[in-house]
Amino acid sequence: MTVSASSHTSLRVTRAGIDTYQQPIAYMHRDCEVCRSEGFVAMTRVRIQVGDRFLTATLNVVVNEQIALDEVALSEAAWNILEPDVDARATVRHPAPAASAGALRAKVFGARLDDAQYLTLVEDVVESRLSDLELAAFVSASAGERLDHGETTGLTRAMISVGQRLDWGEGTVLDKHCVGGLPGNRTTPIVVAIIAALGYLIPKTSSRAITSPAGTADTMEVMAPVSLDIPAMRRVVEREGGCIVWGGNVRLSPADDVLIRIQRPLDFDSDGQLVASVLSKKVAAGSTHVLIDMPVGPTAKVRSDSSADSLAARLRHTAEAVGLQLGIYRSDGTQPVGVGIGPALEARDVLKVLNNDADAPADLKERAIALAGALLELAPGSASGTGIQRARAVLHSRQALAKFLAICEAQGGFREPPQAALTADVAAPLEGRITAIDNRRLARIAKLAGAPTSPAAGLETALRVGNTVQHGQPLFTVHAQSRGELAYALEYARINQPFSISTEGA
Repeated sequence: MTVSASSHTSLRVTRAGIDTYQQPIAYMHRDCEVCRSEGFVAMTRVRIQVGDRFLTATLNVVVNEQIALDEVALSEAAWNILEPDVDARATVRHPAPAASAGALRAKVFGARLDDAQYLTLVEDVVESRLSDLELAAFVSASAGERLDHGETTGLTRAMISVGQRLDWGEGTVLDKHCVGGLPGNRTTPIVVAIIAALGYLIPKTSSRAITSPAGTADTMEVMAPVSLDIPAMRRVVEREGGCIVWGGNVRLSPADDVLIRIQRPLDFDSDGQLVASVLSKKVAAGSTHVLIDMPVGPTAKVRSDSSADSLAARLRHTAEAVGLQLGIYRSDGTQPVGVGIGPALEARDVLKVLNNDADAPADLKERAIALAGALLELAPGSASGTGIQRARAVLHSRQALAKFLAICEAQGGFREPPQAALTADVAAPLEGRITAIDNRRLARIAKLAGAPTSPAAGLETALRVGNTVQHGQPLFTVHAQSRGELAYALEYARINQPFSISTEGA
């Protein structure tokens, strides 16, 4: 009997219909001939080729009859990369060893990597040649201060080189980024609107939440579409001067998107990777002048002045090496900003500020004006000391609101933020004065309530350090879409009170 080589070594491609986020996963039956002959077991890395497209995926082995013996099923991430035709067949093989395996091993044991090694490593990251376990090892080996300034620059250059770069022609292109860790600090939509209203280019790509209850992209998405591709993003910027889009969809720094996926469950950041992440995306977006908002406080991401000094020095060193003009704005990170924490609640604060409502959060408004002013003064030809005045005038005249709505319309249309189905107050356990607020606990409560997965979820509080409260007075209001999530949030809040209240001098 003659057996066709192609029928023996190739498998029918089917869609598993399983969302594995950005991780390509393949599913094969344990008795599949290819699986057995190649010696594949669960969690094996496999190279899948369909036509002229290929990827490296992680194998999950199926032990029942959900998968036929002659097929390979693909997760959504793998399916979208390979884009197989109807009746497509795939060859599945062991991949060649990752070229960066030696460099990765060296980094785990504390070695310093050079630019060429980082480029090889980042290329393997983008091509999915490294497993999540290997990526987690790299993230862990780079945590804290384990990347020096030169390595940070090398990683940044590598991340720039493997992605696309936008070119806006000659002239100034402004941008801003917040280091993070401060709940409710949703200044970006306001700053973009002010800067664009004044005629500057500000093509803002933003991230979704990694460890917080909302990222800028999450908040913007409740008001307008953010999953634009590069041509659509370019049309918005050419029409309105600015945009606020999700960076993961334009994939200007695709390696960073992968590393963020690994960092999310680990729930920690490396200064070196943070700098490489931020600055690679700014260069890729075509920015020339970038302002970094760095909140500093005991429960913010940057907890002390010494940590801020270290991070600022790393940012400046790398920015100079990759040709960016950089400004750093240190801000108060001791307490939250605005009233809402969570995508829709933060969006409501943004709209109140842009609309000059009487109940707009004053701290969010003033912080946004200060940041917009500092960014304006980074631009060549700006008169020193005039930035805040210009920003305030544009906001008060409602030109910023008009520009923001125009940007929303250009991105696909404005929509009102949703409201949660359920709310519950958390009351003060005693009378006294608020002496401290734990930002991390507030963020945790908002996340347990469902944010950012449920856009309307989160919490609201207008209380700040120095305010006095009465026993039984609401400290904050939790918003949730389900009773289970509301109960989780309230139980955590009961045990982990985010407000420190002193009875002395009350």
